[in-house]
Amino acid sequence: MGLLDNTNATSSTSTPPSSSSSSFMSDFLAKSGGVAVIDGGLATELERLGADLNDPLWSAKCLLTSPHLIRSVHLDYLEAGADVIITASYQATIQGFKAKGFSQEESESLLKRSVEIAREAREIYYERCSNSSSDWTGDGKVFKQRPILVAASVGSYGAYLADGSEYSGDYGDAMNVEFLKDFHRRRIQVLANAGPDLIAFETVPNGVEAQAFAQLLEEEHIHIPAWISFNSKDGVNVVSGDSLAECGAIAESCKKIVAVGINCTPPRFIHDLILSIKKVTTKPILIYPNSGESYDPDQKIWVQNTGVSDEDFVSYVCTWCEVGASLVGGCCRTTPNTIRGIYRALRFPASS
Repeated sequence: MGLLDNTNATSSTSTPPSSSSSSFMSDFLAKSGGVAVIDGGLATELERLGADLNDPLWSAKCLLTSPHLIRSVHLDYLEAGADVIITASYQATIQGFKAKGFSQEESESLLKRSVEIAREAREIYYERCSNSSSDWTGDGKVFKQRPILVAASVGSYGAYLADGSEYSGDYGDAMNVEFLKDFHRRRIQVLANAGPDLIAFETVPNGVEAQAFAQLLEEEHIHIPAWISFNSKDGVNVVSGDSLAECGAIAESCKKIVAVGINCTPPRFIHDLILSIKKVTTKPILIYPNSGESYDPDQKIWVQNTGVSDEDFVSYVCTWCEVGASLVGGCCRTTPNTIRGIYRALRFPASS
């Protein structure tokens, strides 16, 4: 029986679990067969479709210029087997939009649009599933009615700076929890009210930002659950050098955070990081590594031939699940083919 086969699990429906339930993530995972698949990289797929992302807004630029491309990428991932799609709001901030000349109202509208596009993609996908005569097609596309979550991405303060500091966590000596709460507060409120199923705090590089996110969820009475994922460059600590155990403990202490894990980190580090997180949390563990390629923040390019192949990436997946991961996907430089491979590895392990 595959990891996504679970005859005792609640039968799949197209309705996500209730976000008001304290068992939100466990309900969703049960309906997903025990392990859920997260989507893959967004920006590189947008570029593959012709988008020019050479801009401080990065993938969020497409909210302005080409929302249809974002919708297309979401659909590609759903048809590859993803159970969770993450919105194009990682680099979308009110401050960033204002710097480009947009008003407060326009900036908030663009944030909402990121969630609307993902929800539209989910509805289109469900319609395609209804019209499909089979759960799988000859070209490897998945048309299986199942619960699908829309996760509203909230990138770190370093992502807004667009200087690579989300990969270092070095925000300067003056940085503190209150500053970060003020920076993120309205963005989180707008995204939460736009209708996602959960909030995804991504690529969190240090403990102070994790504290800010956890406190905001409580102080602002955010009505939907969240996950938080850190990144690491040494397989031991988060990128700032802060203890992963201490960062994980912050997430564990927040009732509104329903999963904790790692993203945008080379695959070779994931196994040990899962074991470290397991020591400090009882929550489901999510992992969506990058391809293992190196990023040059000065030239804003990925260094070619420094990562792992899709085959090697997918070969890790079952082991990650065996040691504790419950949600698995990809981050930068992973593709729908990567996610399709993950889906197959979990659903049909004998043939992968």
